[in-house]
Amino acid sequence: MRYKENISNSDTKNSNSSTKNISNKQNVNNTQKKNMQQNISNNSNNESAKNSRIISKTVDFLTFLIKRSASAVLVLTLIAVVLFLIFFMLPANPAQLACGKPCTPERLARVSAFMGTDAPWYEQLGNYIRGIFFGREFGTNSASSGISAAGAAIICSSPCLGWSFTLNEPVTDLIMSRFAVTASLAIGAALLWVIIGVVTGVISASKEGSLFDRAVRALSSVGISSPAYLIGMLAILAFAVYLPIFPTGGYVNFSDDPLGWLQHLLLPWIVLALLNAAYYTRLTRAHMLDELQQDYMRTALAKGMPRTKVITRHALPNVMLPVLTMFGLDLGGLLGGAVITERVFSMQGLGSLLLDSVKNLDLQVLVGVTLFAAALVIVANLIVDICYRFIDPRAAVC
Repeated sequence: MRYKENISNSDTKNSNSSTKNISNKQNVNNTQKKNMQQNISNNSNNESAKNSRIISKTVDFLTFLIKRSASAVLVLTLIAVVLFLIFFMLPANPAQLACGKPCTPERLARVSAFMGTDAPWYEQLGNYIRGIFFGREFGTNSASSGISAAGAAIICSSPCLGWSFTLNEPVTDLIMSRFAVTASLAIGAALLWVIIGVVTGVISASKEGSLFDRAVRALSSVGISSPAYLIGMLAILAFAVYLPIFPTGGYVNFSDDPLGWLQHLLLPWIVLALLNAAYYTRLTRAHMLDELQQDYMRTALAKGMPRTKVITRHALPNVMLPVLTMFGLDLGGLLGGAVITERVFSMQGLGSLLLDSVKNLDLQVLVGVTLFAAALVIVANLIVDICYRFIDPRAAVC
């Protein structure tokens, strides 16, 4: 009897333990399911939060871009208005300049009607602004007024920056035909001067008081005070006349002869780069010395971080902000025409076109080139503002 009771008790215990094991397994399974569901919900929440942050940043960037683009268009329109009022409201009559000799009153009336200068000033201004965005037509006023013009109506496609009656070409086409020369000169020189200026400025600041620092400061003073035409002519005499390494001037299209293109541009690049790198060296050196005296720089150096790593990873990004600002302004201005350099090296770029328009009193070309140069500076500023948001996160808050 006792043996049977023990067997029954053991069976009861085993059944109870198996029941407990089953319940424990069920609890574990339920806990695992809950954890899995919670992890899935957390992952989905994290992904949704990440997506919402990306969407928010994209919307902020697009809003910023739209606002800056709209302000750039507004500023460019105001510049166009000011330029028109300055050049076309002068006592000199553009029709008188394009009339030729002999210029009888009847011929002057025909030319004025053809050019549209016989209309009120506000109508001329409206036609000019409308032509930039939608194009315009010259010669309609002469036909409507019953005055027979010397030729058929001229259609100027948008963006119409005017029509050169001296050269009988659209101002936009004249600018585009010369822009490749100026762009090749400006971009190559800008890349050289920013690299030379930043590298020498950083090394000079990191070795303050050394022989290299004193030499860089002396050479930068010489470069800042030297006129471009003097350095250009000395470079031609030295490296094109006495040592015929480079051509004396001119320009070759890249598509025609890439090596000739490089040979004709290398000497102007060096001249422009040396002159502008002097200012960038001083700018970089001054801001780098400022950054090296900050507390976070001393803390990083005290913790044992290598000085080169501290300069390149922590100080240099902050130093590049003012350098980037000046680089955008200088590049935009140089793209509008390197007048002296193009003249010294006999390049037919925008600078030469501007000087020729002043010499020939071609107001349409003069206004068009000036407006195009202003547009390049505005676009350069817009690109700098966009780069600021990627380089400095604090700019994204503004």
